[in-house]
Amino acid sequence: MVEEAGWICTSDAVVEKGPGVRFVVHRPGGDAPAFLVRHEGKARAYLNRCAHVSVELDWEHGQFFDPSRLYLICSTHGAMYEPQTGYCVAGPCKGRRLESLEVVEREGAIYLKDCAT
Repeated sequence: MVEEAGWICTSDAVVEKGPGVRFVVHRPGGDAPAFLVRHEGKARAYLNRCAHVSVELDWEHGQFFDPSRLYLICSTHGAMYEPQTGYCVAGPCKGRRLESLEVVEREGAIYLKDCAT
């Protein structure tokens, strides 16, 4: 498979409530770490930055879900986010959100929407 602009990974690389796929978003102000998870059958992507303090969420490389697999969790302060919205339901930043990234899934691959052709 030839990688196109905005290509993140193959669809089968991200499984329901499993480990996330880390990637980098290229922005005018500099590169930013991001991640992709699958929840309720849909690929969802966010900047890998807690809404409380600008730290990466995963407690081990690619591990974003809490033990119950119901929420995304920040490894530093335990903030818990809804996977479908990025909304913080518990922790020091309750009521805030992760910065979401639009993705599109087609032909067995997942792409950043702004970059997908």
